[in-house]
Amino acid sequence: MNWLYDKLLGSNVNEKLRILCIRTAIFGFLIHLLLCLLYQLEWIALSEKTSGLFDSYLDSLYTPFSIFLAYEVYELIRTIPKSFTNSIGKQFEIITLLVVRDILKRLSDIDASVSSSVDGSITTLAIESIAFVVLFCTALFFNNAQREVSLNTSKNEDLDNFISQKKKLAILLLGVYILVAIYSLSTWSYSLFQGDGSTNRMIFFLDFFTILIMADILILLVSYQYITDFSHLARNTGFILSTVILRVAIASPGTSGAILFILAGCLGSSVLLSGILFNKKGFRNFLESE
Repeated sequence: MNWLYDKLLGSNVNEKLRILCIRTAIFGFLIHLLLCLLYQLEWIALSEKTSGLFDSYLDSLYTPFSIFLAYEVYELIRTIPKSFTNSIGKQFEIITLLVVRDILKRLSDIDASVSSSVDGSITTLAIESIAFVVLFCTALFFNNAQREVSLNTSKNEDLDNFISQKKKLAILLLGVYILVAIYSLSTWSYSLFQGDGSTNRMIFFLDFFTILIMADILILLVSYQYITDFSHLARNTGFILSTVILRVAIASPGTSGAILFILAGCLGSSVLLSGILFNKKGFRNFLESE
């Protein structure tokens, strides 16, 4: 199983995909920018819903951020065998980028608006910006905490077995990721050609985060074979609760979604901070959830 994991999710494959992602993002940005220019010059005609993707030059930022998000999901799947903390932190990184993409899209809508009544959009934009700051700090907190763990992690047979099981789960999730991505892209493309090119964060991410929560719960249940310490189990349960809130936030539009993102970030950070404060002597052992 290790050879299959290395072949599909190893460092060499990851580096190639990273380079491909950057090049594709640049190409996608330029193509989207060109389409925006053609629409502004009235050289192409689009339906009212589809035109929302091209009525402002800021809309061209939507494509590269979508491509980066696709790569970050792949990175998330790679982190699953490493540690539960690392995986949760990666989820917050993805949601942070998702909120940034939403903010940029809202700015483009305000920029293209011919109406002077944009107070509601600006209010939502302000709350989403606060959500971005909270999520960004949460992602950094998880990332820095995980670095402390990676400096010195003990090896044992049970840990190796658990990691092997999580590698199998990661490979399965990769297959699910590809299928969900193909389905989401095909259905959205069909809607686009039908004149409904509207976009929202529920496309792909709502379904995938639902599956991801199930995977997190499965890891938590399997971990009962190897972890009996209450602090680990309670902490991991708290992490899962924060991801459930993230999933609900994805499906919640506007201000309510932004508030739920803030709540999820605060909960995830609080759970992690509580573990650090009350387990200073066993800092690495507490954070490592294998």
